[in-house]
Amino acid sequence: MPLLNDEARAKVNLTLRVNGRRTDGYHDLESVVAFADCADRLTLTPGSDLDLKMSGPLAQACGETSDNLVLKAARLLSERVPGMKTGNFTLDKVLPVAAGIGGGSADAAAALRLLAQLNGLALDDPRIIEVAQLTGADVPVCVQSCGCVMTGVGETLQPLSLPKMPCVMVNPGVAVATRDVFNALGLRNGELLVGVTDVLLRDRWPDEKASLEDWVEALAANSNDLETPAMRVQPVIGEVIAALNATNGAWLARMSGSGATCFAIYENTVEAGRAAEQIRRDHPGWWVHAGTLS
Repeated sequence: MPLLNDEARAKVNLTLRVNGRRTDGYHDLESVVAFADCADRLTLTPGSDLDLKMSGPLAQACGETSDNLVLKAARLLSERVPGMKTGNFTLDKVLPVAAGIGGGSADAAAALRLLAQLNGLALDDPRIIEVAQLTGADVPVCVQSCGCVMTGVGETLQPLSLPKMPCVMVNPGVAVATRDVFNALGLRNGELLVGVTDVLLRDRWPDEKASLEDWVEALAANSNDLETPAMRVQPVIGEVIAALNATNGAWLARMSGSGATCFAIYENTVEAGRAAEQIRRDHPGWWVHAGTLS
């Protein structure tokens, strides 16, 4: 059988609200999620043995291959699908690691899509959904890989019609552990940050007819609740946001996920391209991508 391949697109949290911490220790979130036009690439060559090879500019940053979420997702699915066909995965790693853009989760989601294709499974197969949730909180949204509102611990997804958003994404080259950021947020088990009425009255997001300006206005009225605690963990995040805000035409600059990747939205791709060039010039060590979110 010929090899199969898929793209693991970067996930960007346009907003991220922490509603509280559940009694089981998980945080209850609400986030508007978009996906970028930069991606890792995952290839599957069907065969008798399951394994993973790494390549690409950021392969070294991924740590032990045996701990990779691609293999974790594949093994969990094989426990649930009798006689499941697998094979050799090759991951071309271009997205920063521990960066708040779901790189590892997107890789695992791509693995599930490829295994579903190889084994004739639908992506809404309950076993795929269960494995996605068990592999990581961001994996279910990355399986769908399209704009949505994500709530709970990532298990509830409501599709959104997002316009194409010209953007610049920047990572300063420091890994940020999600656990450290939530620790800096400092919620106790069972502690709520919002009341029931707040959750019931939460924002209705723009519809499919809305313009980019409408969306930026709606996003600007919200925030990423992890931005301040993440800056305490890695102060350079503040420098990245300041650098984005200093570019011409940046409509909104914010951190994604638990950091350290930040993004800015621009009116058009020309302005985004110029902004990216300026940041690359001023900060040659930073990872910079100019493109679109959708």
